[in-house]
Amino acid sequence: MSQLSPTSLFNLKGKSALIVGATGALGGAAARALAAAGANITLTGSNNETLTSLAEEIRQSGTNVSVFCGRPSDEQVVKDMFATACASHPIDIVVCASGTSVVKPIDDMTPEEFDRVMDANVKQSWLISREASRVMKSQGRGGKIILVSSVRAHFATAAGTSAYGTSKAAINMLTRSLAVELGPHDICVNAIAPTVFRSSLTSWLFEPEAADKRQQVLSRIPLGRLGEPEDFNGIFMFLASQASNLVTGEVINIDGGFSCN
Repeated sequence: MSQLSPTSLFNLKGKSALIVGATGALGGAAARALAAAGANITLTGSNNETLTSLAEEIRQSGTNVSVFCGRPSDEQVVKDMFATACASHPIDIVVCASGTSVVKPIDDMTPEEFDRVMDANVKQSWLISREASRVMKSQGRGGKIILVSSVRAHFATAAGTSAYGTSKAAINMLTRSLAVELGPHDICVNAIAPTVFRSSLTSWLFEPEAADKRQQVLSRIPLGRLGEPEDFNGIFMFLASQASNLVTGEVINIDGGFSCN
């Protein structure tokens, strides 16, 4: 690798990124961050109105943006996502930020709910990773795959997360397995493991009436606050750029110190 200034290592100009689950808080943060770093962006998500709004926002900065509306629920949809992304540029970066959660005591959870969490968090991440592997190998220029885990994969500190925590633990092993398998093709595979951050699923925790529950969570976070989507901008830019070219198979906690307790 040629000598570059430290800041230029984060420059993504000329690169292209596929953001799966861009209509969520985390996917939206990834899209904005990578676009700001210069990447061309393909956005996917199931909410067409939110997807269109985000695309227009990013285009205003001069970024080339493509859009695909749909969930990565089966092989053909995933192939169509990648075809849209590859239509104008090779794919260098794939961020898989789609997923769901069902929080219930195991006695009350149905097999259908368990399957829904595993499908959304594990199977869909696997399908996206498989297609990313195929496309990046055929392109012959390496690439970056970024998956989303959770601190709940490491710590069973909250009741009702038997499905969600298990699914995210599977993401950790998927990350490590693919890092070993795809490393010879210069494809880096990493995951981020967030603590609770502001999103449509967690907005209730930020409300005044949830003060007791919020304080319970904060008691485990040394920095003393919950996350905001913007807190993930830096890690997405790092894992998508040349700055992380020797980093693969890592699950990086973005948790305000939660994992230290």
